[in-house]
Amino acid sequence: MNNKTKMFLPILLAMAIVLGMFINSFFQPNSTTRIFNAPALTASHKLDAVLDMIVEDYVDTVSAERLVEQAIPAILKNLDPHTVYISAKDLQGFNEDLKGNFGGIGVQFIRYRDTVAVVRVVEGGPSEHVGILAGDRIVKVDSIPIVGADMKDDFIMSKLKGPKGTGVKVSIARRGVKDLIELDIIRGSIPVASVDVAYMINDELGYIKVSRFGATTFHEFSKGLEKLKGEGVKKLIVDLRGNTGGYMSAATNMINEFLPEGKMIVYTEGKSQAKTDYVSTGRGDCQDLPIVILIDEFSASASEIFAGAIQDNDRGKIVGRRSFGKGLVQEQRMLPDGSAMRLTVARYYTPTGRCIQKSYSNGKEAYNNDINLRYIHGEFQKEDSIHFADSLKFKTPGGNIVYGGGGIMPDVFIPVDTTGYSSYFRELSRKGLIYRFAFDYVDKNRAEMKAFTKVEEILAYLKNKPLIQDLTKYCQDAGVKPDKKGLNSSLEIIETQVKAYIARDLIDDEGFYPIISKLDNTIDYVIDMKE
Repeated sequence: MNNKTKMFLPILLAMAIVLGMFINSFFQPNSTTRIFNAPALTASHKLDAVLDMIVEDYVDTVSAERLVEQAIPAILKNLDPHTVYISAKDLQGFNEDLKGNFGGIGVQFIRYRDTVAVVRVVEGGPSEHVGILAGDRIVKVDSIPIVGADMKDDFIMSKLKGPKGTGVKVSIARRGVKDLIELDIIRGSIPVASVDVAYMINDELGYIKVSRFGATTFHEFSKGLEKLKGEGVKKLIVDLRGNTGGYMSAATNMINEFLPEGKMIVYTEGKSQAKTDYVSTGRGDCQDLPIVILIDEFSASASEIFAGAIQDNDRGKIVGRRSFGKGLVQEQRMLPDGSAMRLTVARYYTPTGRCIQKSYSNGKEAYNNDINLRYIHGEFQKEDSIHFADSLKFKTPGGNIVYGGGGIMPDVFIPVDTTGYSSYFRELSRKGLIYRFAFDYVDKNRAEMKAFTKVEEILAYLKNKPLIQDLTKYCQDAGVKPDKKGLNSSLEIIETQVKAYIARDLIDDEGFYPIISKLDNTIDYVIDMKE
C-alpha cells in the first residue's frame, strides 16, 4: 500500500460507511426515521467490498452498473413473489396502466398483413386533431419504415409513444388516396381506461367491468354508476374477472360506496408497519343497491380486497371461481438512478381477519404454476375439488362460513364453460383469425358502417349478411381447411365472437360486451338469480 493510499484510506472508509447507510435506507420502510442496525451495515459493506474488488481487480473490464442490475434481482429472488426490482428503463411501462395515462398519438392499432392498421382513433386525441381515420395504415414514423413481417409491436410502440408535448411525423396510407399523407403530430396525454364498460343488461340489471385498479378507477367507476342510476338500475354486477389488482385505495374507495358507516373494509399489518384499519364512512350512494361480484382465478390483490369486503360484510354475493390468492401489500420505493423496487411491507386481512395469500414456500416457479395445477386437478370444473383446512375457517356476522389461505372462494361456484369448443374453433382462435376477419370485414365495409353508434344498429346491419361463409373462406385463404363438423359444433361461439369483434372495432367496448355476454354462463346465472 503506497503512502497516498494510506493517507486517503480513512476518508474512503468513511465514504463507504455513508454509502452503505444510504443504500440500506432504500430497503427500509419509513427510511427517514429508521435506525440502522449493525447486521444490515455489515451486509451492505460486504456487497460494496465484493463489487469494488471486481471492478478494480478482476482480470477483464466489467461494468459496475451492469453487475448491480444483475445482483438486485438475485437478492430479491428468495423473498416473496411480489417483491420485484424495476429498472429505470422499464419503470414507465410498469406504471402506465395504473397511472391512467401515457404520452402518445392516440390510436389503437393492429398488425395486419404486415402493416400497422389503425383500428380506432382516441376521441379528442392528437391523431383525431390532425385527421387520422380508422382504417388508415401507418407506414413510417419519423421517416423510419414500420412495415414488414419482422417488425415488432414493441418497436412500433416505442416510435409512437413519447413524452407529452413532443413531436412525431407519421406517413399515412389511406384507401382511395394515391400518395402518402404526411402528418406532424404533437403527442398528448392518452387515457388508459380501467373501467371497460357500464351498461344495462336488462331493464333492472346493470353491469360494470373493472379491468384494473388504477389512479383514475374510482372516478371512472363513479361515472359508470351515475350512468346506470340514470337508466334505472335495480341490481348491479361488478365484474372483476381477470383483474389482477392495482392501487388498494381505488378498491377501498369503491367499496365505500356500498357499505354503511363503521364497517371494516380491510386492514393491513406488517413487521415494521402497525395495524391500519380501513373503515367505511357511510357516505356511499349505493348502500341499498343489491350487488353481485364476479371473480375468477385471475382476480387478484385489490380485486380480492373488494370481493372479501363485500363477502365478509354479508353485503352481496360472490359468483365465479376461486380467486388468485394475493394478500400482500407492496410499496414502490424509488432508487437514486430512477429505478425502483416494489417491496412487500405488509399483509392485508379481510374484515373477518382472514389473509387470503396462498403459500409461496416452494419458490416462485411453483407459485406461478399454481393456476395450471388448479386446472389439472379439476378445480375449474368442479367445486368439490377444492378443500380448505378447518384452521382457515372464518364466520361472517351473518353466520356464513368463509375461508382464508388461498384466495376468495365464491358463494356460488360457476365452472368454466367449454360447450361448443372444437378443434376447428381452437385453431381459429390460436391464429387470431376471428379477430382479424372482423377487422377485415369492417375495413372493407367502413363506408357503410362508420356511422353506427349503437349495438342494435350493428346487429341489424349484420343480420342477413353471410358472415360465416365469408369467415370460412377467409380462414381457408389463411391456411385453415374448412371443417363442417367443427364449424357446426362451434357455430354459436364463432358467430357471436365475430359480431362482438366487429362491434368493438366500430364502437369500442360499448359494442363488444353486450354481444359477447351472450356466451357468458356466469352472467346467465346472475340474470336468473332469484335473490
